[in-house]
Amino acid sequence: MEEQGTFLVTKLPLNGKEWIVSAFYENGRAAELSCSPPGAGSLLGNIYVGKVKNILANINAAFVEIADGVLCYYPLTEQEEPLYTSPKKSGKLATGDEILVQVSREAVKTKAPTVTCNLNFAGKYLVLTTGKKGLGISAKLGQTERLRLRQLAEPFLSENFGIIIRTNAAGKDAAELQEELSRLSALCQRTVETGKHQTCFSLVYREPPSYAARLRSLPKDRLLRILTDDAVLYEELSSYLQEHQPEDREKLVLYEQEAPSLSSVYGLSRALEEALRERVWLKSGGYLVIQPTEALTVIDVNTGKFQGHKKQQDTFRKINREAAAEIARQLRLRNLSGIIIADFIDMETKEAREELMEYLGAELKKDPVKTTLVDMTALGLVEMTRQKRQKSLAEQIYGA
Repeated sequence: MEEQGTFLVTKLPLNGKEWIVSAFYENGRAAELSCSPPGAGSLLGNIYVGKVKNILANINAAFVEIADGVLCYYPLTEQEEPLYTSPKKSGKLATGDEILVQVSREAVKTKAPTVTCNLNFAGKYLVLTTGKKGLGISAKLGQTERLRLRQLAEPFLSENFGIIIRTNAAGKDAAELQEELSRLSALCQRTVETGKHQTCFSLVYREPPSYAARLRSLPKDRLLRILTDDAVLYEELSSYLQEHQPEDREKLVLYEQEAPSLSSVYGLSRALEEALRERVWLKSGGYLVIQPTEALTVIDVNTGKFQGHKKQQDTFRKINREAAAEIARQLRLRNLSGIIIADFIDMETKEAREELMEYLGAELKKDPVKTTLVDMTALGLVEMTRQKRQKSLAEQIYGA
């Protein structure tokens, strides 16, 4: 279906059980996919009263227990001041201290979840932070817009919190930003005060369901419609939008046709199947091989079935360009992150390699998640990094 900017949420059977699947479609193709089992909410973004289990001075970190037996990694290098739930004479963190922490990264394979005392409360246009008191602005915004937003937001700064201006704030006026900031600051104050009166391991703040919270990160100018075919999910999305994004509430639609199903209309099952395959075919006949490992993700570009009638180097140039666009899409679609190494087809000229890097960089900038094009090594391997907070699509489904 050729339709730009549709976000859909539905339930599908996967890997022997029913999942809540959310997807964002642009120009008829799935751009983002995410899965979660019903009732099994993610820890990411939740705020707990945790207890310091031990401190590891050699790595400048601690482990904080947020529930019975649930240990989280707490990097001391990033913390300006722990949020103690009760007054303490010494500011030095000690074993047994109870502190307010937020899960900033999910557990991945053998790595424990990561927590922070720099509490973040995200809206559609702003993020309020308790630990970093300055003003940050999305690097994806142009210089003129960054300057305009800085001038609008600087008067809002307080000694109690910092502000990060998100990409979606482009074009917004001071009143709209102030309205969201007021809501976020009230939520922050309420959460911190509540935490001071809660017992150890209490869940003080629960992040909205991941399929709802994803709406605040989607480009506002490309989100045209929100669809679900499940009445319960419809009510949850409606409540979330009413409280957090009232300007998008009218975009929510309950799909009530029995046939064809919402999943069939958008080819969701097929999109999921293809996003879990190792091999991705390109229109030219070339293909990618995507292999996540423990330390990094490796992507190999192959000529495959391509039958070019021009010079060999022109052929390689064409395949590499198509591969670059598809790699950028697959990183977002599969939620791949960390270190990514791509082995493109060798090209002889420096001009062709520079052209490829420039094009790949432009494609990566379309990703809402911070993605950095690092360099091309002497061996012709392209290095990239993508910010990691949540599990990849494969890890969500298979627990890999």
